[in-house]
Amino acid sequence: MTLKEISRLLNASVINDSTDIEMDIQSACSADMMSTVMYYHSANSLLITSLTQPSVIRTAEMAGIKAIVFVLNKKPDANLIELAGLKNIPLLSTPFCMYTASGTLFEAGMPSCFGK
Repeated sequence: MTLKEISRLLNASVINDSTDIEMDIQSACSADMMSTVMYYHSANSLLITSLTQPSVIRTAEMAGIKAIVFVLNKKPDANLIELAGLKNIPLLSTPFCMYTASGTLFEAGMPSCFGK
């Protein structure tokens, strides 16, 4: 599923300008504990989270996560947006809660990255 399709399904806005909206995403995970993300991650996946701290970008980079969706219309600060840009990690924001965002993508056929 492309990031463009994900954005449409989640009614999400793209936060960083240089985002490759046609990038292919193969799975998704929903978590606020970055240790959980590190343990269960899959490369080429999407992270759905409510956290907007720099540790989210650092974890995504180490885990090979390709994009991040912030729930509940959360928007990161300028420093986090800049860091994500340096790491080429697209950021999106959805009005949905984590449960609804995850369920919407699951219903559309997006597999979980927690399938280890």
